[in-house]
Amino acid sequence: MAIPPELFLLPAKSDATLQQQIQQIVAEAIVSGRCAPGEKMPSSRGLADHLGVSRITVTLGYTELVANEYLVSRDRSGYFVADTAPTRPIFSDPAQPGENTVDWDRKLIRRTHLREDILRPPNWNDYKYPFIYGQSDPDLFDHGNWRNCALRAVGRKDFDSLAQDHYQNDDPMLVEFILRQILPRRGIRAHPDEILITMGGQNALWMIAQLLLSEGQKAIVENPCFPGLRKIFDQMRYTATSIDVDSDGLPPDMIPTDADVVFTTPSHHAPTNVTMPLERRLAMLERAMRDDFLIVEDDYEFEMSFLNPPAPALKSLDRAGSVIYLGSFSKSIFPGLRLGYVVGAKPLIQEMRKLRTVVLRHPPSHIQRTTAYFLSLGHYDSQLNRMGRVYGKRRAIMESCIREFGLTPAGRDMYGGSSFWMKAPPGVDTTQLALDLRKSSVLIEPGNAFFARRAPDKTHYRIAYSSINSNLIRDGLSLVAQAIQTAQNKA
Repeated sequence: MAIPPELFLLPAKSDATLQQQIQQIVAEAIVSGRCAPGEKMPSSRGLADHLGVSRITVTLGYTELVANEYLVSRDRSGYFVADTAPTRPIFSDPAQPGENTVDWDRKLIRRTHLREDILRPPNWNDYKYPFIYGQSDPDLFDHGNWRNCALRAVGRKDFDSLAQDHYQNDDPMLVEFILRQILPRRGIRAHPDEILITMGGQNALWMIAQLLLSEGQKAIVENPCFPGLRKIFDQMRYTATSIDVDSDGLPPDMIPTDADVVFTTPSHHAPTNVTMPLERRLAMLERAMRDDFLIVEDDYEFEMSFLNPPAPALKSLDRAGSVIYLGSFSKSIFPGLRLGYVVGAKPLIQEMRKLRTVVLRHPPSHIQRTTAYFLSLGHYDSQLNRMGRVYGKRRAIMESCIREFGLTPAGRDMYGGSSFWMKAPPGVDTTQLALDLRKSSVLIEPGNAFFARRAPDKTHYRIAYSSINSNLIRDGLSLVAQAIQTAQNKA
């Protein structure tokens, strides 16, 4: 007797295709024991009628389940649960959950004390006007070619690259493309043993801090700066020295002579977007040679340069080997990729490779190879061109609306980055402003998370345009201006 089709129900909400949903509900019924080995499945017509789907959809789902050894097909008899189908282990006397008597306050020796993060709700894409930074626009991403590259990366030809444990090594195809195509755009020349693939910029900064800093050494960070860097120092129980940036970025003459490591974002400073001029870059390199400190250059968004070409990377001007260069694909491909790279002296890269091995060996091979194909087949450059055109248009609209509504940029006009660093009028608390704007489905980012604790800030905020459609910008910024006016009246 066949299993009744009424046993199976499609989920109320699912992003999977109908065929995938059928595979899921049948596999779950088999694994859970509700369908026993040898039992006959409902006919494809009967299950299709019950679920309200086409018969071919059920047949394709059954065929895939046969391939995965959940079902077997018998000529003229139908489909049956395979004797070799996976099942969950059954425990005869399952332990009953009892009271948790572990004193975790005592057991947790080293807690993660996170400072205030950028105020941004996890469901940001439910808001109509998301002026938030670092998220991608799905309409600009090359889904089809990324899918093709992913399929190619998991194919038989690339099986060794996909399946083997490469220990300390990175994908040679990805490394080669970065060396031959990406770094020359920044004027950087390097050898394969001077580059390491990382799980994004945060991972790179963490490894560098672990290897170069300890108690008694002095690290210099910009104020304001990327909040993730301060979080790394907090976890290390390390206090860095903050130096306020000006309209040209980090002032070299403010760096103390006993500095050991200087962390900087000279191209599109985070978060102000100021670009360090060439004279200041040369002055910083001269200081690094004279006072024997290292420079960590986070070049996280060099591709987003409008009106003016990107300034040369510090690393391209470095003749002493003082600069450690960080790059990322988070902004140019998509943020969830979590893939970046470090370029530095061979001894440093060797130690970073060893440290990375302790934690994760290497970034997933199939992600590296998919990215390598996406880059080498020209899809990356095509996407950059498309993003440049659309972002340039959005930026022009933003600039026009900022002037129209009397909003105030913080500092001089900038030519790069995918955001604007703004200043609210006196008396307006931008954290409260951000919370108030959510009621109108508007998201902005208050600036306090970027500043050192010694210099808390309530007056700055950031508005970005990477994930908001051009035709929504004007209405959204109008709501921002109205909310600021309301806050001023209450102050």
